[in-house]
Amino acid sequence: GEENLLAILRRRWWKYMMLGLIDLEANYLVVKAYQYTTLTSIQLLDCFVIPVVILLSWFFLLIRYKAVHFIGIVVCILGMGCMVGADVLVGRHQGAGENKLVGDLLVLAGATLYGISNVWEEYIIRTLSRVEFLGMIGLFGAFFSGIQLAIMEHKELLKVPWDWQIGLLYVGFSACMFGLYSFMPIVIKKTSATSVNLSLLTADLYSLFCGLFLFNYKFSGLYLLSFFTILIGLVLYSSTSTYIAQDPRVYKQFRNPSGPVVDLPATAQVEPSVTYTSLGQETEEEPHVRVA
Repeated sequence: GEENLLAILRRRWWKYMMLGLIDLEANYLVVKAYQYTTLTSIQLLDCFVIPVVILLSWFFLLIRYKAVHFIGIVVCILGMGCMVGADVLVGRHQGAGENKLVGDLLVLAGATLYGISNVWEEYIIRTLSRVEFLGMIGLFGAFFSGIQLAIMEHKELLKVPWDWQIGLLYVGFSACMFGLYSFMPIVIKKTSATSVNLSLLTADLYSLFCGLFLFNYKFSGLYLLSFFTILIGLVLYSSTSTYIAQDPRVYKQFRNPSGPVVDLPATAQVEPSVTYTSLGQETEEEPHVRVA
């Protein structure tokens, strides 16, 4: 129908192109940082995504938080700090860090872009559709990552000693990323981008638990303390709902550039609401509304 692939590309191709580039570079920069800095620095600085998401949600999605939300966020970050402390104590893969400043800047840049991508994703799935988001991010993400791979990583790719085991690892990694990108929009729609990023703080702990069996990592009781601290923070954050700011100057508008402009009577009772203005779909049937 009117929302087929070509129609979406005609109206919003440049917006999805920007989103695809932002999401691609967010992942690339954080992974690249492992070559320059330590695991501890990456784990700590990667938490920068949380204030980025909060600020962007506040200003662009008009989401407002209560005191209990900020308490939950602080508790989650404390749990993350506890996990980093446990890593330092057991000496888990700290790394020498060839150029820590460059690595730390890459992590901060990647976390910022990742926060932008998450908030943009939340906006799209709430105002447009999850299917459209996944289709467009897959289309532009695959296109630009292929170009970047050919330009920047082709020499490293040729050095890989390919065999069926390495191929299976790549397939497994791709399957995990496919699952992450497929389920993440569902969770964001039911909760929020902030809640998802707080939940992702436990990802390092899951990798640790797997590493105990696969790589014989050393165990510390601080890991369990960290895990339960983050869970407590998530429970606190989820115990009450956020809300959307209501501004009496903001009204719902039905946009139709080619249609007539209808002036509402001054006595008409118009309910205040919030409208998003970046990627919203055009409604062809509705007249343009001007609020008197």
